[in-house]
Order: sequence, then structure tokens, then C-alpha cells
Amino acid sequence: MSREMISEILQEVKQSVVGKDEIVEKVLCALLARGHILIEDIPGVGKTTLAMAFARAIDLEANRMQFTPDVLPADIIGFHLYQKDSREFEYQKGPIMCNVFLADEINRTSPKTQSALLEVMEEGTVTIDGVTRPVPNPFLVIATQNPAGSAGTQLLPESQLDRFMIKLTMGYPNRSDEITILKQNRSGNHTAEVHPVASADDILQMQEEVSEVYVHHLVDEYAVRLAEKTRESSFLELGISPRGTIALIRMAQARAYVQGRNYVLPEDVRVIFRDVAEHRVLLSTKARVSHIHAAKILEQILDEVPAPRPKK
Repeated sequence: MSREMISEILQEVKQSVVGKDEIVEKVLCALLARGHILIEDIPGVGKTTLAMAFARAIDLEANRMQFTPDVLPADIIGFHLYQKDSREFEYQKGPIMCNVFLADEINRTSPKTQSALLEVMEEGTVTIDGVTRPVPNPFLVIATQNPAGSAGTQLLPESQLDRFMIKLTMGYPNRSDEITILKQNRSGNHTAEVHPVASADDILQMQEEVSEVYVHHLVDEYAVRLAEKTRESSFLELGISPRGTIALIRMAQARAYVQGRNYVLPEDVRVIFRDVAEHRVLLSTKARVSHIHAAKILEQILDEVPAPRPKK
């Protein structure tokens, strides 16, 4: 039943998000693994379309917020407003109180506002004036940021980056896909063609099933060895934290589940390793001087660490 539902969700989303099948699958994996997603890319490649298509396909409430330098924490999480009639302070909920929150260009706002997302992403709650409220469940943050060097941007601190389970890059479509996109957009909003094929309760049930996907102790050891390599590399000043290793295994469980398996293969870890690790590592001076990118270092680590072959 869940395998059929997964196929239907992916099929619906792919109607709007053309030519990015791997990205679509990884976003679903992050949702099922109870993680959040950072997309670093230029404007106009379909980041908002991706988030809204998922919200429609799963019948979830979605909000989008454009982050600018003048956005305050209260603009995100809400505030208390005094009501003259009742003589009480009433909570005015912010846009974060939804199932799918698209934080557009998060690195254009102030560090204070960026940090307002930390509790919500980590704890799933919002605290205002000492009162804590849970966000709707399931809850997914899809944040976008402009590439480093863009005007008016501020780098996210490592503590904020570590809260994102994966970082993705959509990139430009190829020629045939872009022609398809042009044809779709002539009819207006093509996300309206996406129909709900699952509910929030279905996602919650699948999240529970993902957490029960079997992980062999050799696969756990493989993930730890990969993380240790990032900490030992002379090209990296900062390696993957234990939170990153946990994210690696949870994403591997979700990928195995989406692939129709109830056990994790080393290949699941390899496929999502770069997406989990790239935003968590920090290049050393040696790497920057040598113009070596994090992606190349991570690929080299994958080549150096042999994948285990667990017995059945």
C-alpha cells in the first residue's frame, strides 16, 4: 500500500517539476526521515514549484515567506496581540505554523531572524513569551539560499546549517525539459494540476515505518567511517558531526523505504552521502588555496572507504 502511494506522490510532483526526478525523490526521503532541506541555487529554477507541488500531492498546508534584511523573528513565528474585548493577549500565528514552510533566500536576512528557525526545526515547537506551541505534524522546512558571493547575502552559521538534513542543488534543466516547461506554463499555474494522493496521516504512518527499516551494524560502521574520514582530512577544517551521521543513516533508511526495501544497503548511504555532508564540512586553508571543492573531497572519501558486504 505505501509503495503504491509513494509512486503516486512522486508521479504527481513530477508533473510540475520536470526533469528533476532524483531531486524529487530525495525531497520525499527527507520528509519521510523527518528532516529539513536546504536548496542552494539561483532564482527561477523551480524551488517554489517543488515545495508547492509536494504540499498539493500530500494535501498539506504550505506557506512561503520571502526573507529580506528587515524580516523580524516575530514575522516568522508570530506574536501575542492584546484584545480589548477579552482583555487578554491572543496568539497571532506566523507563517511557520504550517506543514511545509518555504523560507526563500534565507541568507538575505539577519542572523537573529535566521536563528528564530532553530527551535522550530529542531524541536518542532514555537515559544513566545514563555508559551510553547507545537507546529503541525508532519512539518518540513525547505529553505533556499543564493550561492555564496551574491549581493546582499549573509552566510548561515554552522549551527544553522547542521539543522538541515540535506542540501540540494536543482540546476538548469536540459533543452528538452525546458521546452516542456515552456509548454506547461502557457496554460498558467501548472501546480494546480497536481492532485492530492496522500494525507498527513499517511505521511506520519510512513515516517514510523521508515524508522523501523533495518540497518545492519556493518552499515552503521560504514557511515561512521565515512564521518571519521571527513574529520581526519587535511582538506577539511570541520568534519561531519554526530548529528550528521544520524542524518546519514535516517536518509539511508528513507531511501531504502522509497525503493521498496525494509533494509538498508551500503549503496543507500553512498547515494545520499554528499547531500548530507557537503553543507556540514568546512574547507581548510589548504583546500581553498588549492581551489578544491567540498564535493570533490567527499567523492574522494567515498572512493577511499570500502563499502561493506553484509551477509543476508
